[in-house]
Amino acid sequence: MRVLIAGVMSVIGAAVLCAQLPTYGVTVTVAKGVDPAKFKTYSWIKGGPSPDKTVDAQIVAAVDKELPGVGLTKAAASGKPDVLVTYYSLRRTDVNLDAKPDSAGKLPQYPVGTLLVAFMDPGTRKRVVQLRTDKPLDVEPAKLEAGINAAVTEMFAKYPTRQKK
Repeated sequence: MRVLIAGVMSVIGAAVLCAQLPTYGVTVTVAKGVDPAKFKTYSWIKGGPSPDKTVDAQIVAAVDKELPGVGLTKAAASGKPDVLVTYYSLRRTDVNLDAKPDSAGKLPQYPVGTLLVAFMDPGTRKRVVQLRTDKPLDVEPAKLEAGINAAVTEMFAKYPTRQKK
């Protein structure tokens, strides 16, 4: 009986530890009954943009660069798009709980960015496709744009209609 209880407790302990570890990478969600291959045109709408106008422009440019690769073109200003595109971004600080504290007792911390690109139905504004990435950031201004471009490229590599090379 003790062995069984110890086994159950170790499984619960491992599950708790795994739940605390941050997950980095890309996730793609497609709404039930949606065929992303039917989307041919898009228009941008405001989401939760970066408060930094330079970063905002870099994210929009990176997404605009990837959209033709998944079969989407920008809708004419007077035309009705098949899908609306927006993005949401945030920056947080993760703490490495497994590391040893420094001489001041602090654990290592590092900036992490979350970028979510959402495709929405123009009529209902419901999300039909969502791409999300969470990854550590290099916040040096000279390296930030390259990091944004790499993150967006990684996200769109998993877009449902992306052709395998």
